[in-house]
Amino acid sequence: MPISSEDRAQAQDLLNFIDASPSPWHAVQSITQRLQAQGFVQLQEKLRWKLASGKGYYVVRGASLIAFRIGQQALSETGFRMVGAHTDSPGLRLKTYAAQASDGMVRLGVEIYGGPILATFTDRDLSLAGRVNVRTAQGFETRLISFDQPLLRLPNLAIHMNKDVNEQGLKLNKQTELPLLFGLVDDKAEDKLSAREQFHKLLADTLKVKAADILNYELNVCDTQAGTFWGAGQEFIASSQLDNLASCHAALTALLTTATPTATCIAAFFDHEEVGSESAAGAGGSFAGDVIARVSLCMELDEEQRHCAAAQSFFISADMAHAYQPNFPNAYEPNHRVMVNAGPVIKTNANQRYSTNADTAARFITLCESAGVPYQNYTHRTDLGCGSTVGPIVAASLGIASMDIGSPMWAMHSLRESAGVQDVAYMIRVMKAAFGS
Repeated sequence: MPISSEDRAQAQDLLNFIDASPSPWHAVQSITQRLQAQGFVQLQEKLRWKLASGKGYYVVRGASLIAFRIGQQALSETGFRMVGAHTDSPGLRLKTYAAQASDGMVRLGVEIYGGPILATFTDRDLSLAGRVNVRTAQGFETRLISFDQPLLRLPNLAIHMNKDVNEQGLKLNKQTELPLLFGLVDDKAEDKLSAREQFHKLLADTLKVKAADILNYELNVCDTQAGTFWGAGQEFIASSQLDNLASCHAALTALLTTATPTATCIAAFFDHEEVGSESAAGAGGSFAGDVIARVSLCMELDEEQRHCAAAQSFFISADMAHAYQPNFPNAYEPNHRVMVNAGPVIKTNANQRYSTNADTAARFITLCESAGVPYQNYTHRTDLGCGSTVGPIVAASLGIASMDIGSPMWAMHSLRESAGVQDVAYMIRVMKAAFGS
């Protein structure tokens, strides 16, 4: 299929965004940099806010960020145009005391974050990214850290010792077989370091601080392979964290290119979606409600006007969707097979695992039509458990009409996911239409 140079450039920008965001904290940093470049002003939750029509603002809470632009018309008459996505992806996180020495090797112990496909972490060039808290004269400060070079590996057991792996699949014991190989134990060195000291020295040398000043860390195991185009016509992309940094990128790009919206527009990027959203920074916490309440106060809405604004608002929960993979036809609902590069997917579930209903789906269809974007409909197989998103959580807490949508992708929750080049552009266009409605 022919893909314009503009659409291909947007897909490359997405890949660059993901490469610069190997952890949720780095994703917030990447979003912040783009917002600041377009004149958005950071607000502090501990200070009073002063907002002006047409201006852009953002607030950070942990690895979550909410950005918004004040609309040209009265909030009580237009309500909010909201898009939500999440900054976290399933994977592996280092344990508090990760480094362990045994059998001549130093390994790093990990916990499983969310629901990754564990087999996809084997035999790949892995590294670490996240945040480290460092002792200072004033207490402590948080530093972001990311290693470009491969540091870790999870080698497969040779087939000679696991002869049924191709028939039974790769099964890894989560406690004993997931620790990542980090280095050799150097028993001959005069200044022999313990495994923990060796690891802390790496962090300290990278951050240019004393190892004794490393207080703690939250580190994400990440892939070092850059995102790329693939396919006969280079019509596909492959990267880690497409779920859900692709939705974050689309929402951010759409917000940044909506300069003078009629209604107040919000792009919310939540952490902890992959583990249930129940945290101070997650969609299940108060963050979205707090921001909306404070914006309403700054716009001098009374209680009645706040209800009027909510009734005229809508929320788009943007998360990736399961594209049809022809090698596994029995994994899909026969009448709801969605295709890569065929447009955004409207996701519905009778048990409210997705927040879409007939009215909100109709609204999204009209947005697609106004943007000249095709759309698709997805429902999960009835005999398979259906995942969920921030959509039902936000809809329930805010009482705002909501819909769940997403771009189609393959290998969701793999360390190396795939999607379509054209779908990147489609999603940005329909989100721009939503912010401009």
